Amino acid sequence: MSEQTDTAAVPEAVPALDAVPASAPAPEAGHTPVPAPEATEASAEVAQAPKAPEAPEAAPAAVTEAGFPPAPPKDRRRLFAALRWTAAVAVFAAVGTGVAYGITQPERTDIPGLSTEDDGRWTFPELSQPALPAGAPVPQGPDNKDGTHYAKLNGLLLPAPVGARADDTVKADKDGVVSVDGFLEEYTSEAREKLKQSLEWDGLRQITGRGWTTADGTRTHVYLLRFHSSGFVDAFKGCDSNAQLNGVSALDLDDVWSKAKNTQMNSTTLDFPGAANFDGTELSVYQEVKPFLGEEQTKVGCLRTGDVLGMVIQTRKGEVAPLTFHQSVILQSQLLS
Repeated sequence: MSEQTDTAAVPEAVPALDAVPASAPAPEAGHTPVPAPEATEASAEVAQAPKAPEAPEAAPAAVTEAGFPPAPPKDRRRLFAALRWTAAVAVFAAVGTGVAYGITQPERTDIPGLSTEDDGRWTFPELSQPALPAGAPVPQGPDNKDGTHYAKLNGLLLPAPVGARADDTVKADKDGVVSVDGFLEEYTSEAREKLKQSLEWDGLRQITGRGWTTADGTRTHVYLLRFHSSGFVDAFKGCDSNAQLNGVSALDLDDVWSKAKNTQMNSTTLDFPGAANFDGTELSVYQEVKPFLGEEQTKVGCLRTGDVLGMVIQTRKGEVAPLTFHQSVILQSQLLS
């Protein structure tokens, strides 16, 4: 009896709970095994032992103040590739822009058919026609059979070239308006009375004018005369070979201009943008023939387009340069077209 009690009270060491085999025999009935203190402490240590570390789970994405997760970081390689392509596109764009500028502003030596050196033509400001009143047709429009100009007349005047100084001998006010008497100062005293009567009878409405002098001594006077209709423009006789202009001996057709027109404007003296743009404008160009009345030559361009007569008068000591004269006539024609 005492041996059974000693044997039951002091059992063999019990393995960890996790290692107890499933087939271990159940304790005999009527006996309640009492674990040894060492076994209890070992079980507690096993229960409190830390588990093996598991694979870390992905940390939850941070949440922004707005309640949305922030954008994932960009792949640096993709970012660098994008930057390289952007730089390449920028380089090609810059090259393309340079090519476009080279086309619109070429060196004259690079374009066949143009002079290989500076030919002396003037540089004018960018030309633009003034705005028309609402609903008004353009001068050469299909619904404007008479070619009436509805824009402000002073806005159709050719501006002075770059570097020119104003010529006050053109009697224009601050708005460019010229009186009949001021305009007639371009003519000899003997011709003025008859021309003044003609302007009064032939439906003159308004005159505008501008004058300038360039560094080479060329004086340019530009006038626009607006009449009630195109029929009155043809009736005015102050712009033809018989015009009695001050200081002019006799006028004849400009032979350089006539030759250029006969060769479809292919002459090098007229070879610049817009040289063939004369739609709706009747042009007559005259020059003072030798011997000159004084030391200066005068050339006159007469432009009849619709209800407006344009006059370009150039005077220069020696002879008037054909190129700048023709340039001025053509550009004034473009503004009236």
